Amino acid sequence: MITLGVEEEYLLVDPATFRPVSRAEEVRATAGLGSITEDGEVQDELLQAQVEVATPICSKLEEVGGHLLRLRHALASAAEEHGCRLAATAAAPLRNAAPVPVTQKPRYRAMEGAARQLVDEQLINGMHVHVAVPDPETGVAVLNRIRVWLPTLLAMSANSPLWDGRDTGFASWRTIVFSRWPVSGPPPYFEGFADYERRLDALVASGVIADRGQIYWTARLSDRYPTVEFRCADVQLRADDAVMLAGIVRALVTVAIADERAGADPAACAPELLQAATWHAARHGLSGALVDPLGRLRSSGDVLSLLLRYIAPALEESGDHREVGSLVHRLLQEGTPADRQRRALAEGGMPALCDLVVGASVT
Repeated sequence: MITLGVEEEYLLVDPATFRPVSRAEEVRATAGLGSITEDGEVQDELLQAQVEVATPICSKLEEVGGHLLRLRHALASAAEEHGCRLAATAAAPLRNAAPVPVTQKPRYRAMEGAARQLVDEQLINGMHVHVAVPDPETGVAVLNRIRVWLPTLLAMSANSPLWDGRDTGFASWRTIVFSRWPVSGPPPYFEGFADYERRLDALVASGVIADRGQIYWTARLSDRYPTVEFRCADVQLRADDAVMLAGIVRALVTVAIADERAGADPAACAPELLQAATWHAARHGLSGALVDPLGRLRSSGDVLSLLLRYIAPALEESGDHREVGSLVHRLLQEGTPADRQRRALAEGGMPALCDLVVGASVT
């Protein structure tokens, strides 16, 4: 069984105003003192109104879901102790007049000095899935094969339609905010691991980015773990939505490894088309058409059916077929988390939206 792990970023908000509050250090410390969290599972983030969790290495999806719920509950309880709430939304629906302070780490302070406005507006939260690969060469082959599916995963995960109290018109505004960094968007095609290393070294040597940590492609090799790291998804309202995406990501990696060993050709997609497909997915989510891996505009339901057929052998092998299929069916019925946010806002205004985002964070 290929192992995996999930990282999630959350926002801390005032329960009365739904605006970000800078209490990450206190919340993180309180959550870390509890008996249900372990060292390294709760981490700081760029801004002091954000916290991050990282699950242990998991073999089964039920482990992923159990760890995410455990960590969400620990942080939610700690947040309440400090007079705020945990919000699993990928962009802050409301912001304060003054920027949220940066977490006091040298790397974060250097980023603030280099790109002040971008850092001020990084009140966005993602979900990252790490999937183990046997070696870096295989990892690059996986990147080459899964890159055409990244816009579909983004559309499925969209959970950031609001910014500054109004609808942005985008399902994933987080994607648009993040795209302003120098190295972002879908990864290019690589000729192999040596090519991957050469190009990363050249990016750092250019001086435009400070280090490899600022390679913000929507999928990349991890420098810390022997994994491929998927970074395209918005953080999810509910833990089981995150489980669904984690299961799909692992299945994509499994199929990619099998296809590489079989010598099958990867799907070709021009970088400009993949970039356009990513923008389209961020704009519309699943509320219209999607660009499929061959560059054709098709209904989102058809593209999701194509995805499930493509990864079906891997889902059957891991025993995840029934759970993932059921959750995808629910997604198609309910819409994306962005759709749910919009419905809550339309039906009950900002209080209803706050209730949805805060309540769903621990379910």
